[in-house]
Amino acid sequence: MSDHRRRTRILATLGPATDPPGMLDALLRAGADVVRLNFSHGDPAVQRARAQAVREAAQRVGVEVGILADLPGPKLRIGSFVDGRVPLRAGQRFDLVARDDAPPGDANQVGISYLGLPGDVRSGDVLLLDDGLVQLQVQRIEGERIVTTVLNDGALSDRKGLNRLGGGLSLGALTDRDRELIGVAAQLGADFIAVSFCRSAADMEEARAIARGHGSDAALCAKIERAEAIENLAEIIDASDAVMVARGDLGVEIGDAELPGLQKKIIRESLARSRVVITATQMLQSMVDSPIPTRAEVLDVANAVIDGTDAVMLSQESAAGNYPLKAVEAMVRICIGAEKQFEMDTDFETAQRDLQRPDQAIAMAAMFLSEHIGVRAIVAMTESGGTARYLSRFRSNVPIFGLSRHPGARRRMALMRDVVPVAFDSRGLETREAAREAVKALFDAGLLAAGDHIVFTSGDHMEQHGATNTLRLLQVGPGGLAQGLGDI
Repeated sequence: MSDHRRRTRILATLGPATDPPGMLDALLRAGADVVRLNFSHGDPAVQRARAQAVREAAQRVGVEVGILADLPGPKLRIGSFVDGRVPLRAGQRFDLVARDDAPPGDANQVGISYLGLPGDVRSGDVLLLDDGLVQLQVQRIEGERIVTTVLNDGALSDRKGLNRLGGGLSLGALTDRDRELIGVAAQLGADFIAVSFCRSAADMEEARAIARGHGSDAALCAKIERAEAIENLAEIIDASDAVMVARGDLGVEIGDAELPGLQKKIIRESLARSRVVITATQMLQSMVDSPIPTRAEVLDVANAVIDGTDAVMLSQESAAGNYPLKAVEAMVRICIGAEKQFEMDTDFETAQRDLQRPDQAIAMAAMFLSEHIGVRAIVAMTESGGTARYLSRFRSNVPIFGLSRHPGARRRMALMRDVVPVAFDSRGLETREAAREAVKALFDAGLLAAGDHIVFTSGDHMEQHGATNTLRLLQVGPGGLAQGLGDI
């Protein structure tokens, strides 16, 4: 078993660049663990076809691959221009028109998608367009018209995004379109549903209720990209299964200088609250046009890995760039390189004390053992993937093999750092028999070797969710026979 098995997961966005025949197989072989369908682009039929292609490619390549459906959310956008693009000069007047029937834009004005904006802004506010490349200062509100002064020279083109510096716009996270698209995500079997611009736990709970109503058991991912989300960070994390540091809009709203510290805080809080965390946006942006990343990008990805992120994400680099395969390969190299520098030192003194569930306690005990007596791997029998998630919150130097009979649980585990999902059906087996069979299966797959010590976790009733209550310390004997079966 390699000492340099990659532990950080890689999430790759699909798009026109990944559609050519053979490309998906190549990306999965290179190391993409989860793929993202960006519902802001492409109609549902296109996304359904991509989801089907992913399932087929995963079967051909022989890997467990999760699908993340990313909802558009209430992204504020300006309308379109007569000529597609206008130059703006610092000091000039430029109006934003909040009307459904606003005429096509010109050098003096443009329509906006959010008709409530005049009620949300006041004189002196700074509005940021196109991720901050153009800045406008509000002078006054004239009915449905926001009169602004341009603060810097720049050019505006059709449908660019709009934010307010400091956040505070009153849009709900889920639009009617998002509610429809959750149904689409359920139909195509998405394993994760990402909620854009969420502000509160209530946003996540609404999305979860809609998903469950459509028969989906997808994990819910909160995208942290609004200033208000930072104020409610703990409650949003608790209401989610996964969290994404969405650095594009977040950087615009809070300012670039605040972003690095905030990224570290979100990763730290997510791990402390037993949630999976993804770091996203412009991680290898130069690779849209270049076959190699910049040194700054390498350091950015490596820092997120060292901070303990579960996954790093490719957006435009894989969806529409010139080098999607090279971008995934670069991510793999950087993750492995950074993991070699990762110092593992879990402070069990500061670990959570008031554990609510037996599987959390078992996970903490397993990690304590793995650090103090030296084991080769942790093997977790799990129905939903919950035990594997709790185990992976304690960063260790050993792989966690998450064994489940449920394809959905295995695909959700594909996003967890350190976790290797493995198909295994424990039905009809006594717990000790299941342990022997599982160890033999991992040995036969080349994942364990004779002489390895492992920690094995399971439940007395293995077909029940959240029933993990048993911990065993085992040694792999000749031929993969588990020895020293004894409960701890």
